[in-house]
Amino acid sequence: MTRVGVMLPRDLPADRVLSYARRAEQLGFEELWVVEDLGFRGGVAQAGAVLAATSHIVVGIGILPAGARNAAFAAMELATLAQLFPERLIAGIGHGMPDWMRQVGARPASPLTLLREYTVAVRALLRGEPGPAAGRYVQVEGVVIGETPSVVPPVVLGVRGPKSIAIAGEVSDGLLLAEPSAPPYIADAIERFAAPSPIVITYDAAAVGPDGRAARDLVRPGLAWIGEPDWAPHLAPLPFAAELAQHRAAAASGPEFAATLPDAWVRELSLAGTPDEVRAQIAARHAAGATSVVLIPAEPDPLDALTRLAGVLQR
Repeated sequence: MTRVGVMLPRDLPADRVLSYARRAEQLGFEELWVVEDLGFRGGVAQAGAVLAATSHIVVGIGILPAGARNAAFAAMELATLAQLFPERLIAGIGHGMPDWMRQVGARPASPLTLLREYTVAVRALLRGEPGPAAGRYVQVEGVVIGETPSVVPPVVLGVRGPKSIAIAGEVSDGLLLAEPSAPPYIADAIERFAAPSPIVITYDAAAVGPDGRAARDLVRPGLAWIGEPDWAPHLAPLPFAAELAQHRAAAASGPEFAATLPDAWVRELSLAGTPDEVRAQIAARHAAGATSVVLIPAEPDPLDALTRLAGVLQR
């Protein structure tokens, strides 16, 4: 299974969300991913709305922070969506951004322990099984969800560090890899997952146009943060990782770092260029093991950009 999807931008005005979802489906995207970032829109609410507004596109939630919801109630929400829209939901769970989780008082002392307990519990409840024995953080022992879907939605973990990826291989159906997801990073993550046939969804900033360099310039602002420590796992497998680190150290700011990246590096760190160039980039990610490649629109008007992004879809 190899799919191409598109992200629903977190800051797209609410009155354009449903038209964006319908347009993505009409253009032939196979997946639409909604995000849940603190201060924007809720992931479950968005997923329900766009599932109801469309007929067949698969909707992914990427991600629900484990510390933000009780596992039983999260499983109930996901089960309801999966019942109403069979085989059209993928559930992403993760740690959540540390600063955001601290801000709302939901950052645990051991994020890895919480993620493991939470994922095991949610998946068991979705299957209609009693909640597992109480753990350090998740206490849903014996809880049973009577309304369970006939087709259990896949649960993937949106994580990046090696320890988190190893846990994902033990307790989940696969990985959601945040941007940038260059092929070497995908292959490295799958190796660390260490379980057969994982679902692997990748995110990347995207722009498509007749001038490949101009399209790549559109994604540069979205690359301003990639030299920060949290994104080290994304960059370590790259053949130019050492040079990239030096470039970051020499830059006065994130915007300067992004603006002065060599065009060849931007090509590797995004899905940007001419339609043929981006098709090749997508194919390389699929060849590295990605089952779904998701484009993040980088243009100022994401709805207007959808048609250009859809030009990379294989007809």
